[in-house]
Amino acid sequence: MPDRIHVPDDAPLESTEKGVVPYGKKNPFPSPILRGYNLNGPGSEKETYHFELSLEGSGLDYVVGDALGVFPHNPEEQVDEILDSLPFNVNVEVPLPNGGEASLREALITGYDIRSLTPKFLKSWQARSESSGLRSMVESEDRKVMNDFCWGREVIDLVTDYPASFTDGEDFVSVLKKLQPRLYSISSSLNAHPGEVHLTIAIVRYHSHGRQRGGVCSTFFSDRADGIQPGVFVHHNKAFQLVEDNDAPIIMVGPGTGIAPFRAFLEERKLRGAKGNNWLIFGNPHRKTDFLYEEQFDSLQKEGILNRFDLAFSRDQAEKIYVQHRMEENGQDIWSWLEDGATFYVCGDATHMGKDVDAALHRIVERHGGKSEDEARDLVKSLKKEKRYQRDVY
Repeated sequence: MPDRIHVPDDAPLESTEKGVVPYGKKNPFPSPILRGYNLNGPGSEKETYHFELSLEGSGLDYVVGDALGVFPHNPEEQVDEILDSLPFNVNVEVPLPNGGEASLREALITGYDIRSLTPKFLKSWQARSESSGLRSMVESEDRKVMNDFCWGREVIDLVTDYPASFTDGEDFVSVLKKLQPRLYSISSSLNAHPGEVHLTIAIVRYHSHGRQRGGVCSTFFSDRADGIQPGVFVHHNKAFQLVEDNDAPIIMVGPGTGIAPFRAFLEERKLRGAKGNNWLIFGNPHRKTDFLYEEQFDSLQKEGILNRFDLAFSRDQAEKIYVQHRMEENGQDIWSWLEDGATFYVCGDATHMGKDVDAALHRIVERHGGKSEDEARDLVKSLKKEKRYQRDVY
């Protein structure tokens, strides 16, 4: 799953009477990383880390359902490889995207995106390159061909395989985009963990075009964050909020790292003393190695906080079983909970899981609610309008 990128700016910051700028996206808080550990067991094909960061002294707060924006650092070794291949003196100061200056090396580590390639970027690069192949591709204006070329490649590939002429460091960074923060669903309740924020991060690693690569922010946390206090800010997610009615039941569907906000929801419901029932549907490849937060959820079950817990470990049997299959197996109960006023939440991958869960919900409403296809569609729309069907998919 790729890192989530947050693009829109927050509202402009205003200085206080004392001239102090509050922490936020434009002034991120340097957050100490308190601890981090792999949630997957030995032998798992996945790396899913739990990280705990400090917000002490930041003035930042959040509610469950919010996300944390993180400004990552690019890999130093990749930056050094780029610098070694540039045709000019690299020991220079260059402008930073947000103003001010820094050494070219520092700017490439903390300020500029050296990972993402786009057709627009290729055009800027080709204008400075003597590569006939790159020129013919750009001049073709075939966006599919250019997008296919960009997939799995980064700036380092252009620097080494398609050299371009730049006059100096400022000219080089002028073609680069700003390094964007990544958003992660918060997996803790601030009330349960005062002064802290917890994240559940899938570490993205893959191999393409002869190089080992990874998600810039996920591998920053797992491989490069020792001794670094990453800049963070809170992104309030008004479209994904825990129901205020403590007597109302909730259904939560969160495979993989989609479990993050629901860990937070359950911690919050426990502290509130909420009487409404809580139903969690979680999935991952293998129970033995990929049961994230197993001990905590088992404890919540024993305490009567987690009233129903359905699991979909897709590779533990010949036929793959996913969360949408567990939904349909228990379709009558889901319909009954919805009739009792339950709010239905989904978090995780939008490309496949989000669509499959949505389709399963429509079928459940049809089959167990006795609705036509059009009536089911209208009912699901009404659930969304009433904020009883909330999605945090990416």
